[in-house]
Amino acid sequence: MGTSFNDKFDQHSAWRREFALRLKLLSQWLKDQDLLDASVEDRLHRLETQVRVDKVTVAFVAEFSRGKSELINAIFFAGYGRRIMPASAGRTTMCPTEMAYDPEVPPCLRLLPIETRLQPQSLMEWRLAPEKWERLELEVNNPKQLAEAFAKVAETRRVTQDEARALGFWHSDDGNAVPDANGLLEVPKWRHALINIAHPLLKQGLVILDTPGLNAIGAEPELTVSLIPQAQAVVFILGADTGVTQSDLSIWREHLVEDGQDLSTRLVVLNKIDTLWDALDSPQEVQAQIERQKRGSAEILGIPADQVVAVSAQKGLLAKVKNDAALLKRSCLEQLEDALSQDIMGRRQKILGAAVSRGITALRGETGRCVHIRRRDLTEQLLELKGLQGKNQPVIKNMRARVAQEQAEFDAAGVKIHAVRSVHLKLIREIFGLLGPKALKDEMAQLTAALKQKGFKLGIKRSYGETFERLRANLRQVHAKGLDIHAMLAATFLQLNTEYGFSLQVPDEPQMAPYLSDLDLIERSHVQYLGIGNAFRLAQPEFADRLVRALSTRLRTVNETVLGDIEAWSKSAASQLDSQLRERRKNFVRRLEAIDRIGQASSGLDERIEDINARSTELDQVELKLVELTDSLLQMTTAARFGVAVHAS
Repeated sequence: MGTSFNDKFDQHSAWRREFALRLKLLSQWLKDQDLLDASVEDRLHRLETQVRVDKVTVAFVAEFSRGKSELINAIFFAGYGRRIMPASAGRTTMCPTEMAYDPEVPPCLRLLPIETRLQPQSLMEWRLAPEKWERLELEVNNPKQLAEAFAKVAETRRVTQDEARALGFWHSDDGNAVPDANGLLEVPKWRHALINIAHPLLKQGLVILDTPGLNAIGAEPELTVSLIPQAQAVVFILGADTGVTQSDLSIWREHLVEDGQDLSTRLVVLNKIDTLWDALDSPQEVQAQIERQKRGSAEILGIPADQVVAVSAQKGLLAKVKNDAALLKRSCLEQLEDALSQDIMGRRQKILGAAVSRGITALRGETGRCVHIRRRDLTEQLLELKGLQGKNQPVIKNMRARVAQEQAEFDAAGVKIHAVRSVHLKLIREIFGLLGPKALKDEMAQLTAALKQKGFKLGIKRSYGETFERLRANLRQVHAKGLDIHAMLAATFLQLNTEYGFSLQVPDEPQMAPYLSDLDLIERSHVQYLGIGNAFRLAQPEFADRLVRALSTRLRTVNETVLGDIEAWSKSAASQLDSQLRERRKNFVRRLEAIDRIGQASSGLDERIEDINARSTELDQVELKLVELTDSLLQMTTAARFGVAVHAS
């Protein structure tokens, strides 16, 4: 039974394939026309990567026994005709689980032992050490084997209180964990699970993050400070019978809501509405009770009522398995799927479409300038040749001497251009120094030292504040250096445009505001995490190490993205200059060759004029084709913004 969520992903997947194909055609055509310089090639590659690796992460978050795993089964795995994720009563899915698809890796379940928490490496670092994970192959066409394999994510083990404390799971005030008769505590056997499976939605870029309850979320800093904040959407699940409990509210306030955050990415699900289906009440009375729970939950959580969806995951799964349309409607599961497809996919496509549109427009402008230079050179040559019609040898000789003189002056200007390039590269190197791995490593070492000071961590927030202020100052310095480069290139380009008729245009320097916002978000998630009773954990040096490593991983991603933008910007300016210098040098050679041929045989003049006219007509065709190819891509970005399916023409 198809759903709008699946349909939305199918459309998006078809859109990405079609876009990649058209981008490839454009790339080949530019290469055939000798218009594929380093900058244009880099732009095409970035666009292709942006579209190909575009991922949509949906984090499912809930306290225990809210039916979270059943909801995932109902939305994503009903096609198997049975439960795939473990969803028995009581505490299940104690291990955070990510489901995604990587075609380079065979279908498998990878499990990271909980003992890795005793070491400082972040989850991101453990991902780079596949040999440390237990691996289980998956039989994707065998639902029974899949369900048995996935059951492993809920495995637990019993440890002493000291071991539990070292693993970050227990302290004397913890009411969520009670030792058994032997004084042992139950903890998850695994720290993190990665499921790689070719499910249709996962193949199309969806990543599902299934998180455990409150106690386990708090024990894994990366979940709170990295994985959940970076998800495109969070689905927070409550029980329809209980509404918002104290522990639900703790998760919401401490892990899912930050000051000034856009709450439209938060979707609240009131699950298990079937517990309210009372045979003694009329359907209208039952619905009125559900609506009251929705309104009450929305009010407590501080979100609009339309962001709360009431469903029965269990009945929705049953309806899909039994192909029962009436039960599916009553379960309201399709309403949730609509909300997911409109909200998540609509938002993601809009962002992607806008970003890709900007990239194509810039690419067209850059290539168009190169075509313009070729056209202007042809016009110059044509005027020169027409000026030679009916002229004698001395006039032709003078003309050659004048062009040779122009060529010499132009070559001399190359020294000045080289000097500007040197300053440009020096400033770029300084930017890379500010945001490079060494600078970040030094910053993180300073923060780690502050966190490891003896006694209660009263100064932790201040240390974080000072660290982030220095990181923001670095970005502001990068912006200032970018402005210096921009001003220097603008002056040089203006001179070249004036003296040599170039059409150079300095691209706008990358804006740092989005990255400053990223830093604000990262700082808020960390400071919030530090303020929710984690003092006992921070007293453990290895926990402080893990927290800083999680922070370092996230900051490295921000820095690398900034440097990628700076590099692409710098390359765009340099490539423009290179391509126009190259075109001008070719032009001098062609002009001198033409004059020489005319000097040797007067009949060559008319042929040469005809040749230039033919090349000018070809250039008209190139210009039209460039507009046609880029227009088709721009139209596709508009379609993506509004989620319209695009078919190959």
